Amino acid sequence: MSTTKSRVLVVDDEAAILRFLKPALEANGYDMSSTATVADAVKRIAADAPDIVLLDLGLADGDGKDVLRRVREWSDVPVIVLSARDREAEKIDSLDLGADDYVNKPFNVGELMARMRTALRHRLQRNAETPSLRAGDLEVDVVRHRAMRAGVELKLTPKEFELLSFLAKNAGRVLTHRQILAAVWGVAHTADTQYLRVYIGQLRQKIEDKADDPRIILTEPGIGYRISES
Repeated sequence: MSTTKSRVLVVDDEAAILRFLKPALEANGYDMSSTATVADAVKRIAADAPDIVLLDLGLADGDGKDVLRRVREWSDVPVIVLSARDREAEKIDSLDLGADDYVNKPFNVGELMARMRTALRHRLQRNAETPSLRAGDLEVDVVRHRAMRAGVELKLTPKEFELLSFLAKNAGRVLTHRQILAAVWGVAHTADTQYLRVYIGQLRQKIEDKADDPRIILTEPGIGYRISES
């Protein structure tokens, strides 16, 4: 059995965070390396091709979002932002720039590990271009344009199916309103959040046990939506 560890690059200039993360990551099967600057982070991601990146926003030589801007031009490496900045605008900007997730400092190690597993799994699914997507008892067959829940086919309009497919492809990942609107309706509609809200409501009526208490399509207040994996 392979014992290859996933390699994680931590981009953070706080020594205390690095001391805290190293044993936690190693105990969970990761091989950790670190850097503290925007410039070196970009070089390391290009040269070492880590499996996943944990990225702080406040770095000595600039903003961590600059790492996202530059790396997303050529790499789909999973990036989870770790930051003490808790403003919604910071989260939205980071996610729009291509971050896979955003975790506030201080954070729970168990939650961070779960989010890392989700980001790594999402990358594998994306690279495999699987024709069938699963999230809990929800199955989306991209090839046949069918969606099933607990074995029962859902009656969806073409646009509802496209929206559900995009959410399912990113199961467990927080998606901003802008990301969803751009992917499903096009970049000219990235401000039409009310339009998206209506379609999310329609989907919930068809796939949730209780549309007013959703368990599958979850709202991230002020940011966007996430489809549950459980």
